[in-house]
Amino acid sequence: QVQLVESGGGSVQAGGSLRLSCAVSGFPQVNYCMGWIRQAPGKEREGVANIDSDGSTIYADSVKGRFTISKDAANTTLYLQMNSLKPEDTATYYCAADLICCSGGNCWAELGQGTQVNVSS
Repeated sequence: QVQLVESGGGSVQAGGSLRLSCAVSGFPQVNYCMGWIRQAPGKEREGVANIDSDGSTIYADSVKGRFTISKDAANTTLYLQMNSLKPEDTATYYCAADLICCSGGNCWAELGQGTQVNVSS
């Protein structure tokens, strides 16, 4: 059974930083894609960033240059370093995994339970 467990959310002022982590276990394949998606109140889920098994990354335009996605060599821990946070980054952030990368917010096979990020102005 696949398990994705996020941690590291919290409250921060605009301009601040947070680092999200996600512990991944039980994925049946060795190579798979991992990503972060988010959902703000009243909005649809959107893709934030993803990282493939070869380390290639894709970012949403809204977070390019501010967020960095990374993972450990064993593909068991996923990170999202978020710098220069803005109030519009406020959302529930979910860790996601699938055999192939997905750029949207609703096309991942596995999702974590989410962690809340609040950015105040």
